[in-house]
Amino acid sequence: MSDIKTFEAKDFDLQGGVRLPSAQLCYATIGTLSPARDNVVLIPSWYSGTHRESALCLVGDGRAIDPARHFIVLTNLLSNGVSSSPSNTAAPFEAARFPRVTLHDNVRLQHALLTDHLGIERLKLVAGWSMGGCQAYQWGAQYPDMIEAIAPLCCSARTGNFNKVFLLALRRALELDPAFEDGFYRRPPLRGLKAFAAIYAGWGFSEPFFRTEAFRQFGAIDSEDFVQRFWEPAFQHHDANDLLSLLRTWYEGDISANLTYGGDLPRALGAIRARAIVMPGEFDRYFPPVDNIEEVRHMPNAICRPIPSIWGHMTVWNPEDRRFIDIALRELLEG
Repeated sequence: MSDIKTFEAKDFDLQGGVRLPSAQLCYATIGTLSPARDNVVLIPSWYSGTHRESALCLVGDGRAIDPARHFIVLTNLLSNGVSSSPSNTAAPFEAARFPRVTLHDNVRLQHALLTDHLGIERLKLVAGWSMGGCQAYQWGAQYPDMIEAIAPLCCSARTGNFNKVFLLALRRALELDPAFEDGFYRRPPLRGLKAFAAIYAGWGFSEPFFRTEAFRQFGAIDSEDFVQRFWEPAFQHHDANDLLSLLRTWYEGDISANLTYGGDLPRALGAIRARAIVMPGEFDRYFPPVDNIEEVRHMPNAICRPIPSIWGHMTVWNPEDRRFIDIALRELLEG
């Protein structure tokens, strides 16, 4: 992987009406751009993840997305602590003052990086997991003429109401920690972050995963030990305001929430001309397959292919599930 780079867009206007004096999109690349510039794969980051985790789970020698054959661009979401975020932005947009950011804003910034900075006019594939997959959907609707294929994994084109209840619980866990101090904390709200992790644990993996005690493969002796070993370390190093800003982006996720589609989700889905294999996790609680089955019904060149795994939402982290995912990715990349 190349060293991380930064693309800066000055006076970047956000959907919410705020202008960021400097919107910084951090990204990395793997592989070599072909002379025809026709081998580009974009992988946006997911909630609490960075370009490094994206590469770990979706890229590899001999895999479907292979640095030997593809020029892979890995981008970091705004608010993820790497790109412009509450934790690294100067006043007047520091900490809890960081403005609302949407998936539409993120994809527009990524588009500027690719076209204005890297000189790329065509994407062979946009693939992503969780919020990364939500961005794949967003790309398909926002720039339908630029993309050959999309692979949305464990995600949805619009955040569902049941999903929003989960997100509300996460937000409450942080905001109700006395140390949070309305986002201007003097020390990390560790109690809130631990509660945040415990809520996440009950949704990230599936009921069959816990019933069969699959958590033992992580060295955990029981479900509580699993939360402490796996989930608490995953979130305690994150800035709470970054997590909440990303949470709002996830909560408001909707590819039709813009002037082009005016909230008409079927119309936005119908505008996605790219070939698509939508892959929900069979037991995903955030993004259940039923939502994707309905979405694909409106997409002209798409199929829904659930991933048969008890890992729930966390399928891309399971090496065995990656084989299933790579079969679909190869189909898309080979046309």
